[in-house]
Amino acid sequence: MLPAFYQSCSEMISKWEEIIPNETSFELDVWPDFQLMTSEVISRTAFGSSYEEGRIVFELQREQAEHVTDISRTVYIPGTRFLPTKRNKRMLEIKKQVQTTIRRIIDKRLMAMEAGDPSKNDLLGILLESNMKEIEQHGSKDFGMTTIEVIEECKLFYFAGQETTSVLLVWTMILLCLHPEWQARAREEVLQVIGNEKTNFEGLSRLKIVTMILYETLRLFPPVPTYRRRNKDEVKLGELSLPAGVLLFIPTVLIHYDKELWGEDAKEFKPERFSEGLLKATKGHLSFIPFSGGPRVCIGQNFAMMEAKMAIAMILQKFSFELSPSYTHALVASFALRPQYGAPLVMRKL
Repeated sequence: MLPAFYQSCSEMISKWEEIIPNETSFELDVWPDFQLMTSEVISRTAFGSSYEEGRIVFELQREQAEHVTDISRTVYIPGTRFLPTKRNKRMLEIKKQVQTTIRRIIDKRLMAMEAGDPSKNDLLGILLESNMKEIEQHGSKDFGMTTIEVIEECKLFYFAGQETTSVLLVWTMILLCLHPEWQARAREEVLQVIGNEKTNFEGLSRLKIVTMILYETLRLFPPVPTYRRRNKDEVKLGELSLPAGVLLFIPTVLIHYDKELWGEDAKEFKPERFSEGLLKATKGHLSFIPFSGGPRVCIGQNFAMMEAKMAIAMILQKFSFELSPSYTHALVASFALRPQYGAPLVMRKL
């Protein structure tokens, strides 16, 4: 899926090159552009040639998420979600429009697959092909996913694949502004390993310093600040005996800032703590969980890391940057840990 990453990153970089003048600085809020770029990536990788339709779905999903977040911050009065308010009607309209659009994409793809066309090399194609094999293997549709379940998976592609990567990128840029020595080291590595050539898998996999910076960003600003898990069976957790069905809140932020796990410098930006890899940095503990852990670890973590590496590498090839005086540091937790007032940076072409 690297070509989709590269195309979306290139479009963002080209836009920046057009608006940033030569030999002078320019203030640019990079946060909306990262949201758009990661949305383009997930549209292309999820739906392939149908990504334009996919993009409509994701824009609707973003609006729906904002409604859900706003509702979660108000006092809930039982039954109010059934009232014909303007917001409730809009949310119902979005739900129907999303389902109709995705169903249309799925139906077209299924018709093509039944006609003998090979499935596209995108997430939807992989999902549908796997589902068809599952049904054929057991000889019954009861063993496969329903169309509604496939639609729900497609909706999840957006939340899991877009929001988390965009916040990783924006906090990485902000931290590189706050620590210009690491920005210089990362740029030196990118130019040494990749030069000004087109980024590729081999080059990205050799970016050790960039990887360390991304890991440290994920530690300090984990995209998902808390997880919820429900234990299926009775379990003993340390000195606690938990009956089945207990809802556990796992505070990623508190674990990532724990001085007993990370040392007295736990609150400091020190990418060198990952210089010898994750296992050494965590001393064998499950203390680094930006993508969760265990059997329910995020299956898209390699996807996200490769996309982030490519974007950061391409930006470092073309620009230097520092925080704008208008930047205000404030975090807000909606689905992910976002910059409340955006990320205005002072950008310069190299």
